[in-house]
Amino acid sequence: MIESISGIWNLLKHITIINVIDILIVSYIIYKIFMLIKETRAEMLVKGIALIIVIMIVSDRVGLVTLYWLIKSAIQIGVIALIIIFQPELRRALEHLGRSRFFTKSLMITEEEVDNATKQIVEAVCNLSSTKTGALIVIEQETGLNDYVQAGIKLDAVLTSQLLENIFVVNTPLHDGAVIIRNNRIAAAACFLPLTENYETNKKLGTRHRAALGMSENSDALVVVVSEETGNISLAINGKLTRNYNAERLKDILTRVMKQKLNKKTTIWKRVKMWGKQK
Repeated sequence: MIESISGIWNLLKHITIINVIDILIVSYIIYKIFMLIKETRAEMLVKGIALIIVIMIVSDRVGLVTLYWLIKSAIQIGVIALIIIFQPELRRALEHLGRSRFFTKSLMITEEEVDNATKQIVEAVCNLSSTKTGALIVIEQETGLNDYVQAGIKLDAVLTSQLLENIFVVNTPLHDGAVIIRNNRIAAAACFLPLTENYETNKKLGTRHRAALGMSENSDALVVVVSEETGNISLAINGKLTRNYNAERLKDILTRVMKQKLNKKTTIWKRVKMWGKQK
């Protein structure tokens, strides 16, 4: 017992601050990877790969030479296949990294403009809901959506509830597709969004809701959906879709999320300016 304690103590004496930092960084990376693949098809694949690695180790220890060689060769060849299979998850991870505080975009909207934007959006959405007019509204955050803007019809128009409602009137040229809002302006309409790749999604969801989920999986955008069948209002954020919003609840969450990102950018900018003055 004493020898065991002595051995642990000797081991601890050789651990430096760098070793602790190294372990914490690796632990954080593993945690973030787990959170990114949680509840996606990649989670099952990771479990399968872990099982194959365990079998390879066991086969090596017990002397199953042929099985060990076969699994080892398959893993070496399968690296490229894994990159292809995990392409959506890898893209999402890189986009998540790109949205970190080191790469946030410059401040382009004030708190007053956030309040005005949410007011106009909520008013339009509620009016569309009352008439059961389908709508899909994307609010750009830190992830740039220029690819989707370019593929749609550019407007660069002042954001008003009347214009939003008019865009989604059935049988008009711009009603089919999504509206993208950027910096308190309607950047484009008739934009087509990627559908969700999550096969566990409720099969009863229509194309609009699947597109909303797909956009929220591929960016940090806020996506508001009005059902054409029921008039129900839904909101997609970070790959999660919540339904049955009323005006008050929708305005509250849109305002909180948009101002949270706004305050984060403002704080970073203040720190940069303070650092510049100190220099």
